[in-house]
Amino acid sequence: MDDVDRKILAELQQDGRLTVTELAARVRLSVSPCHRRLRELERSGAIQGYRAVVDAAALGLNFEALVFVSMRQEDRDTVAEFERAVGELEYVLDAQRLFGEPDYLLRIATADLAAFQRLYDERLATLPGVQRLTSTLVMKHVVRDRPLPA
Repeated sequence: MDDVDRKILAELQQDGRLTVTELAARVRLSVSPCHRRLRELERSGAIQGYRAVVDAAALGLNFEALVFVSMRQEDRDTVAEFERAVGELEYVLDAQRLFGEPDYLLRIATADLAAFQRLYDERLATLPGVQRLTSTLVMKHVVRDRPLPA
């Protein structure tokens, strides 16, 4: 990956709807070489996809919490089952396995506190291998969805 590829990635992170012609102009390439580079970045997995950034409040998801998960059991089968189950929970926006304590960090968005409590009690607390859940509420986002540095 060279500086031109990095410029392509930076531009697309700012606006994923650019046409190849617009992208080529911004990175100072002709259209054909820009298109080849773009396809190679997609093929290699450097570009994993394109999507719209949607405002959670527009969908009625006005409540966000971070949930820290400590596992009781961490054998391979329990971890795999826990991760599969977390992957099926639609209100889990991000799930990260961590080194040390706690074992996982989940970012969750729901309509309100009552909806979060139901999710917590009925789904999160019953996940395989969970010993303890600790949650904290998001007051505001200071930095959000920042593009990766080029």
